[in-house]
Amino acid sequence: MQPGNQKIKSPKPPEKKILAEIMFKYLPYWPVFVVLMGISLFGAWFYLRMTPKVYEANASIMIKDETKGTQDAQMMEDLDQLSGKKIIENEVEVLKSKSLMRDVVKNLHLYATFFEEGDMMPGQAYTTSPVVIEAANPELLKKADKVGFTFSEKDSSVTIGSTKYPINQTVKSPWGELKFVGNKRFARKAENPLYFTLKNVRGAAGSYSSKLSVMGSKTSTVVSVSQKDEVPERSEDVLNELFVVYDKASMADKSRLASATLDFIQKRLDVVGTELKEIEQKAKTYKSSQGAVDISTQGELYLKSVGETDSKLNEVNIQLSVLDQVEKYINASDNGASVSVSTLGLKDPALTELLNKITEKELAYEKLKKTTGENNPLSLSLKGEINKLKPSVLENIRNQRTSLQASSLNLHSSNNTYSSMLGTIPQKEKDLIEISREQNIKSNIYSFLLQKKEASALSIITNIDDSRVIDRAQSSYVPVAPKSSMIYMVALIFSIALPVGFIAMKGMFNNKISFRHEIESLTSFPIIGEVAYDKSKDAVVIQEGKRTFIAEQFRRIRTSLAYLGISHAGKKRVLVTSSLSGEGKSFIALNLSLSLAMTGKKVILLELDLANPSLSNKLDVEYKQGVSNYLRGECEPEEVIKRTVANNNLFFLPSGPLPDNPSELLMNERLKELLDYLEDIFDYVIIDSAPCTLLSDAYVLSPLCHATLYVVKHKYTPKVYIERLEQENSINQLINVGMIFNGIRSRGFSKNGYGYGYGYGYIHDSTGKKGKKVKKSYKKQENK
Repeated sequence: MQPGNQKIKSPKPPEKKILAEIMFKYLPYWPVFVVLMGISLFGAWFYLRMTPKVYEANASIMIKDETKGTQDAQMMEDLDQLSGKKIIENEVEVLKSKSLMRDVVKNLHLYATFFEEGDMMPGQAYTTSPVVIEAANPELLKKADKVGFTFSEKDSSVTIGSTKYPINQTVKSPWGELKFVGNKRFARKAENPLYFTLKNVRGAAGSYSSKLSVMGSKTSTVVSVSQKDEVPERSEDVLNELFVVYDKASMADKSRLASATLDFIQKRLDVVGTELKEIEQKAKTYKSSQGAVDISTQGELYLKSVGETDSKLNEVNIQLSVLDQVEKYINASDNGASVSVSTLGLKDPALTELLNKITEKELAYEKLKKTTGENNPLSLSLKGEINKLKPSVLENIRNQRTSLQASSLNLHSSNNTYSSMLGTIPQKEKDLIEISREQNIKSNIYSFLLQKKEASALSIITNIDDSRVIDRAQSSYVPVAPKSSMIYMVALIFSIALPVGFIAMKGMFNNKISFRHEIESLTSFPIIGEVAYDKSKDAVVIQEGKRTFIAEQFRRIRTSLAYLGISHAGKKRVLVTSSLSGEGKSFIALNLSLSLAMTGKKVILLELDLANPSLSNKLDVEYKQGVSNYLRGECEPEEVIKRTVANNNLFFLPSGPLPDNPSELLMNERLKELLDYLEDIFDYVIIDSAPCTLLSDAYVLSPLCHATLYVVKHKYTPKVYIERLEQENSINQLINVGMIFNGIRSRGFSKNGYGYGYGYGYIHDSTGKKGKKVKKSYKKQENK
């Protein structure tokens, strides 16, 4: 490759493995991860120690559902005529209701909670307290936060402060009328002092309701119920008592309905019975006053035909009335989920099926509207389905009404025929037939009421449950919360995520060059070397017979010069520059020159940073004349070239007095003559120039050189300068650029290597001992 104005692009680095990149980026901070991990795990342990363990009890109950009934359920319904229709969704809400939970709290006396003092926090004493508290009137109970007590088994008394209360007796206390009774759940004696708290029934019910979960099934009538509690025995008691309270409430509702029905039927029986007696007496009086009158065969036929016709006509009128109610229900704009309509007497199964579909969809629509709103797409879709079904129902009603009206006309016509038959019967027989007809009607009504009375009485006697407990409550042996494995996992993730996030955020907001790959991504110029931060703070870090890590890095840079086409037999001139002052370009130029001189080649180092020269200080020399004098024509090269004490093959050309116009002075034709002269005498010509972003000196000198070494300092050089370097180089070119990453410090707590490059350790000298830091009389290097 020929050096020149052509850019030299570095080869693309191989794809790094993700794991290797992670290790490279975060491993130097391993002590932080270890410390945070220890703190997080201790915090997780302390949290688990301080947080009460929560257990979960599960139970299941089967409920008779009219929409999911079985043959057995239908048989029970036939026997229990007064049983209300139940829907699983409604019963789920009933089981979750606070009214049922209030009854559970009262029955189990959960308004009083017992605790046992602990070393770090109190524990539940549901099974270790020898007594429990029963309030005479729980609703009037006064709140108590913490009341300590002791129990004396000898005299069966409870002592609170200086007051003794006997057990199994209702006593007056500051909190209301209480009775201390033995604890049925008592399992072991408490090891620490006991105390209790009191709260109102409503608050206790709300607390237990919040821990209750009730789930219905879409395919069966089984409802799953679970209760979370710090005491597994208490969670079991709550669920079992909840089922008992639920069954009692259901049976109480049926009993009230049956009693009310019986009262109504009995009143009707009394009225109809009186009317029936009056008609019987009327028939008897008529017969005695008119003499014995027998109804002829024609009269009996009339009674039978009229009775059948009246029965059919009543049935038709009932069906027409039901159709009117159904039509009114369908035409209503908003029926609501709680509105339903009866199809009693209707014989068309198609209409019943359509009405059932509408009812189901309206229930689903009302339920969805409460959770998602009326304008939700699902709600609108259900509403559209309901509106599509309604025309079919109305058409069915019209067809049935037409048919029933025709039947009514036929029945009226039959009655007229039978009335004409009645005209041919003698008057006495005719009057008796009318009385008999009225007697038959009342008798039928009386028989119907007696039948319903027996059904209601049977419902009260049997009072069949609408539910059956499938699984009684059983608590888990292992706590469901807090989950120790999850807590420890979260703590472990936190201990890793926190430092990772901090390091990532720190890198995200860092605008300085920190990694080699950042240089590679911002510019296409090759990186020919890296130099670690040297704690010795010596300006010269290369010495004869000593092999240190940083010396080896300069030897690698020396070897890499061949990549840029630099050699002692050909192209010899190398310019060293940087973006800003303080990036270590003079330090690089000095030690690279010394490294080249150690190979036996004659090397000259030019101090051409005429704005802020520092090489003379680093070499601890002071000369009155230098390059500036030569460029002004005040002396010849031989007069200002000096041999250094660092190495006999290293020569130095100082800057001389600082000029007022360094850039213009460097454009003097004598500079090219000087470089040609030095190239003929020396094997390598190394030039230290001013920073290129501050002054234009580097752009003036670079065309006169064969290669340019651009120094970038770790955590010092802004990224924007490297990003703009390639853009500006298209206008003002730096010839044959090679990048040097300087001053790389160890990352995190890394001791071996520097954490930003290849990770080498120290290089040992020929004696086998680790290279020592050698102090010289040279000034401290610029990059510290």
